[in-house]
Amino acid sequence: MVIRRFLTLACLTLSLSAPAYALTKVETSVDRNPAIQGEYLVLSIKADDDVNNASLDTSALLKDFIVGRTSVSRSTQIMNFDASKETRWQILLAPKKTGTVLIPALTIDGISSEPIELKVAAAGSQPQQMKNLFIRSSVSTETAYVGQLITYKVKLYLGVELQRGVISAPNVEGAQLKQLGDDVDGTEIIDGRRYRVIERTYSLIADKPGTLSLSGASFSGDVLVESTRRGGMFSFNESRPMQAKAAPSEIEVLPIPKSYQGDWLVSDLVVLREDWREDAQFQVGVPITRNIRLIASNADDTSLPAIKLTLPDAFKLYPENPQRKTYVRDKQVVAQLNQTMAIVPTQAGEYTLPEIRIPWWNSRTQKQEFATLPARSISVAPAASQERSQTSVVSVQGQQSGYWPSISGLFALLWLATILLWYRHYQGYRHGAAKSETTQKPVNTPKVSDALRQFETACREGKTGEALVALQRHMSQQSGRSLTLTDIAALSKELDQAIQAIQRQGYSPDGKGLDVEKVIRAVKNAPKAAPQRTQSALSPLNPL
Repeated sequence: MVIRRFLTLACLTLSLSAPAYALTKVETSVDRNPAIQGEYLVLSIKADDDVNNASLDTSALLKDFIVGRTSVSRSTQIMNFDASKETRWQILLAPKKTGTVLIPALTIDGISSEPIELKVAAAGSQPQQMKNLFIRSSVSTETAYVGQLITYKVKLYLGVELQRGVISAPNVEGAQLKQLGDDVDGTEIIDGRRYRVIERTYSLIADKPGTLSLSGASFSGDVLVESTRRGGMFSFNESRPMQAKAAPSEIEVLPIPKSYQGDWLVSDLVVLREDWREDAQFQVGVPITRNIRLIASNADDTSLPAIKLTLPDAFKLYPENPQRKTYVRDKQVVAQLNQTMAIVPTQAGEYTLPEIRIPWWNSRTQKQEFATLPARSISVAPAASQERSQTSVVSVQGQQSGYWPSISGLFALLWLATILLWYRHYQGYRHGAAKSETTQKPVNTPKVSDALRQFETACREGKTGEALVALQRHMSQQSGRSLTLTDIAALSKELDQAIQAIQRQGYSPDGKGLDVEKVIRAVKNAPKAAPQRTQSALSPLNPL
């Protein structure tokens, strides 16, 4: 009994593992007939066995069709211990001509399919609402200048559910092409049918004059379409590959006009902006920061010229590296350049900062125009230390002119008394200091000022402007009088080099990395500036 059961199980296993039958039939079908010239349809090829992918030869299709992507799938079904296998190909075909086109018989391992007569209509003859997927493109202008930004927009219309896919940029030679922003997902109703619309925008800038040819953007992916299986009454969603291609475009590119002068910039609108305070106060040695923005509509940031500034000889200019960006606002492409520069006045007086002019070509009016910032009239006051020194000299001279004859003798007596009192105080101080040296050992460590801490922090964080302001405040506190950067640099060679290094780091275009520790060490070890000496009426009376 046991042996009989074992033999039955062995026979059943062999019957399941052995192939039911070899390849006997190859069937072909298309997803629609008639088709549209230049638009893809799906050719399905089914073989009733598991065969190799390379067994199918599709070279015969190239005569009348553009052959697109091919996908292969396999399946196995077991019913009542009867196993059947199937291999399916799906090929995207786009007819090259109108009329009746024959899809030839395809052969796999000696088994051939039946040919299919396909009716092909002219492009555009199919009602729009009958299309499940199509793609459109448009350019902002058909005539442009060299360097002008052209927007190329692509819209993918989906009447079915998208499973996966990719939009490919158009092929173009002699121009710079890049995507602007992210894709925009929306909906549109065309001839009463609602479509999902995926919109993508590219920027296009021609490098040379002539005719610019674009092949057209394309889509390739898989969508879910409603289908039935073997005449059943129930429908289901089937994944189907699809491709679409936009119509080609041509753009005429014009050369730079010979009448144009200056750095070439073509746009719809160009403006210069600056935040300037008319009531601002300026002083020798104190940096003046100017933030200037150059904004252009329908232009790329790489085409914006650098802002050049001419100044009187009494000013030093330290420009930072310009910041550039391109963005989309209200469906307009906007390019922006931000230029920050520090201007340090070295002499007091009345000055005029010249007007700033940026030439550009208006693509709408076909004329050269200028974006301008007006000239600025400023008054530079002397450094604070110079003002106090001049005031003191004037005061002393006024006192000397009227009191010399009457009080010169009194001042002489006061001077002698002062010398005597100073001598006695000095003798007492020497005696007390000698005793304190033997009894007092603790030494108070000088406290680090807040300004010095701010200077160290600003240097380590790369904040050039804050570092220079904190340095001025620290050195002014140490000396007891207001010091400019010029005054501080004159104290020592190390301080001069430290200030130059900070300025190069923040304002010079060729600035290199700052040796922060070396700069901080130079400031900590700097000699103190002598306090401001105010001339006294007693000075001329000193016979020494």
